[in-house]
Amino acid sequence: MSTENEGTAVPADHPAAPSTPPTPPTPPSSPSASTPAPTPTPAPAPADPPTVAQAPVPDGAPEPAPAHAPGPADAAHAPAAAGAGWPPPPPTVPAWGAPVPPEHPAPAAPRRRAGGLVAAVLVAALVAGGIGGGIGYWAAERGDDGVSSTTVSSGEAPASFKREPGTVAAVAATALPSVVTIQAKSGGSQGEGGTGTGFVYDQEGHIVTNNHVVASAADGGTLSVTFPDGKSYDAEVVGRAEGYDVAVLKLTNAPKGLKPLPLGDSDKVAVGDSTIAIGAPFGLSNTVTTGIISAKNRPVASGDGSGGSNSYMSALQTDASINPGNSGGPLLDASGAVIGINSAIQSTGSGFGQSQAGSIGLGFAIPVNQAKNVAQQLIRTGKPVYPVIGATVNMQEQGEGATIASQGSGGTPSVTPNGPAAKAGLKAGDVITGFGGHPIDSGPSLISEIWTHKPGDQVKITYERDGRTAEATVTLGERTGDS
Repeated sequence: MSTENEGTAVPADHPAAPSTPPTPPTPPSSPSASTPAPTPTPAPAPADPPTVAQAPVPDGAPEPAPAHAPGPADAAHAPAAAGAGWPPPPPTVPAWGAPVPPEHPAPAAPRRRAGGLVAAVLVAALVAGGIGGGIGYWAAERGDDGVSSTTVSSGEAPASFKREPGTVAAVAATALPSVVTIQAKSGGSQGEGGTGTGFVYDQEGHIVTNNHVVASAADGGTLSVTFPDGKSYDAEVVGRAEGYDVAVLKLTNAPKGLKPLPLGDSDKVAVGDSTIAIGAPFGLSNTVTTGIISAKNRPVASGDGSGGSNSYMSALQTDASINPGNSGGPLLDASGAVIGINSAIQSTGSGFGQSQAGSIGLGFAIPVNQAKNVAQQLIRTGKPVYPVIGATVNMQEQGEGATIASQGSGGTPSVTPNGPAAKAGLKAGDVITGFGGHPIDSGPSLISEIWTHKPGDQVKITYERDGRTAEATVTLGERTGDS
């Protein structure tokens, strides 16, 4: 008696199972759909099969698997179209107690192809992930290069920053080496003096400044001039003009390589033009302030207007900050050319002058065209020359013009006999309302306009007499020195 998966016998008349199945015949390339598949002839049932003895198994060799007797299940798995000699090999029966393999195991080759495909997919995914990560890092780096932070550190400032010509900083940098601070000390026992400003006029060592800056040291005092680099030089007065408030100094041992400041044309200055003032306000050397031309032809007396030694100017008005110590310093235009000499400020308590009051935005400068003429005269002769009309006018009244006084100082005639005014037909009591096309409202304004001209100039005068307006042309005379 035998039990399935038990026993070792096989039918005697059944051929031995080949170790390798034969190659099945190739079916026709285009078989007819109506031709039925051949039916295999069933093998006759064997009689009592003989018992076949097994060969001894050598030591260490694996025990052979028991033979499998074909049964109905095997017949069911046989291909229907198989021909003679095409029985499939019997399935391998596992040893007793071993797990039964699946009835239709997957072919080995497809398993290898599936494993290879999975591996290829994994490798492709890893490669794609690596490429994607690299591209992302590259894009991030490119993004960092193209987009900068809004916070700029000091290290990111350009190392070779240059200011464009015409900026205040550029103009100041060019002009400052030619602007000096002046220390004046009187010759008295107290050694009183003050600090002012000046600028290089020529390469010979002439310095232009205000008269009131050096007046205390003019007679027996000492003067020293200090450049922005800290080098100081002794200086002496070449000439002073009290009425113009202009003075010229000369360095006693002038260094080589002095750079004079360029002189502009004050007649072409327009209201609203930019201005740059350089000086030593309250002793603070090399101070730069800026503003604009606020007005032109302002009649200004640098004192209280009552003394004979007062200075008069038809000034350039600027709102650049000017304080005591700025006096004598240059007023520059946007190109760096000198258009005026800073001379006076309007203070809240004492009128025009150089009081210790601070700037209130009303500064006044001597037009450089006038200052240049005075400086050249002082360098040539050491004495100022003033243009005059030969008439004494009232210095107190304002608002209706400059009235010719009834008599001059010391009882002298108010109109100099055979002088310029007398030749033009002017008389005592006439009110001069215009001079050279500029309106006149007071005695100081008339003198300020006269001193913008030179001796010998012919100027048209408008005046009133007995309620009538008349005009005359006057040829200006001259006066040498301060009196």
